[in-house]
Amino acid sequence: MARPTPELIESLRRTARKLQHGSPYQWGHMGGCNCGNLAQELTKLTRDDIHRYAMQRYGDWNEQVEDYCPTSQLPIDLIINEMLNAGLTIEDLKHLEKLDDRDVLNRIPLSQRFLKHNVRNDVVLYMNVWADMLEEQLLKRIKLPVLDVVEMA
Repeated sequence: MARPTPELIESLRRTARKLQHGSPYQWGHMGGCNCGNLAQELTKLTRDDIHRYAMQRYGDWNEQVEDYCPTSQLPIDLIINEMLNAGLTIEDLKHLEKLDDRDVLNRIPLSQRFLKHNVRNDVVLYMNVWADMLEEQLLKRIKLPVLDVVEMA
């Protein structure tokens, strides 16, 4: 599961918000799909740049991350590397593209849980629930110091 960081959580929420408000979404487009939209947010590349870089190698996001090589210097591997550096894992990217991470899905009410990987509103829901889950994990790790109460005379 992703390493919860404020930056990753905010990127997930910004991506979901942009999709909810009409940002281009096209599941068959490497820069406009689930991973592609998050990649835009994390890398600041355009959807067309991401798509063009991905087309230098074969396959969809699942195949791209399966063939990821951190030393290849292929543009798509540089994009994936940047996403991994943001706290994501290869498995997270596979799950995001299919909207099928069990931990995320289990937090969604059963009546809404059967998400379609290529439906904008389902992607928005998944990203928001995932961001909430990561935020809870992050907050559990924060330990505030116990302050000594000094009596005032």
